[in-house]
Amino acid sequence: MDATQPTPIMCITGQSDTHLTDIQNHRLHSAIISDFLALQSAAKKAGFDLTIASSFRDFERQSIIWNNKFLGIRPVFNKQQEVVDLTKLSDIDKCIAIMLYSALPGASRHHLGTDLDVFDKAAVSDDYKLQLTPDEYQLGGPFSPLSNWLDANLVKYGFYRPYQHDLGGVAPELWHISHIKQSQLLVNRLDEHAFFDCIKNSELQGKQAILDNLPAIYTRFVTNVGPP
Repeated sequence: MDATQPTPIMCITGQSDTHLTDIQNHRLHSAIISDFLALQSAAKKAGFDLTIASSFRDFERQSIIWNNKFLGIRPVFNKQQEVVDLTKLSDIDKCIAIMLYSALPGASRHHLGTDLDVFDKAAVSDDYKLQLTPDEYQLGGPFSPLSNWLDANLVKYGFYRPYQHDLGGVAPELWHISHIKQSQLLVNRLDEHAFFDCIKNSELQGKQAILDNLPAIYTRFVTNVGPP
């Protein structure tokens, strides 16, 4: 392979976007476009306006989110949706608190282009401020009907929810869907050593704490996802 060409690991860790296609003001992996459009069309027939809230994020963008949370510029929430006081935590505990809802750069499934956050645009007003919080998708929330429909229909179109249940790592994210086949092809190529190098060469806040605890972090927050 030409040294100037991105490697598969670069695509997986958010350091390349050559695997993506523009769609609806977002970018998705080229191989999942037809399946997503089929899912979206089926949702429309069921009365939902299935809209992408977030899709691909590169390493740099994920790093900005991470660093701003680590430094207290952006809030960090616990499972009760309460703001965590990071000033009372060690560096590794800050990292663990952040990873509940925000992936480490280099390990975010949003790097893959196979994962996206969705909502029902028809269920809310144009000036609604989308939060992507559990109560929006649970019973009584504006996106609860869509969430129930996704439960029954995602797999028919090749998608699933990797964070549907609390497995002790990333908190449940009912808004997050993933293309089964393509995401598995990519995540199976990431390994702990490649991830270590990615973090080591970065400017992430808390980097040393991450590297010192990488095996536990990798097991709990990177590979610990629900099955399709």
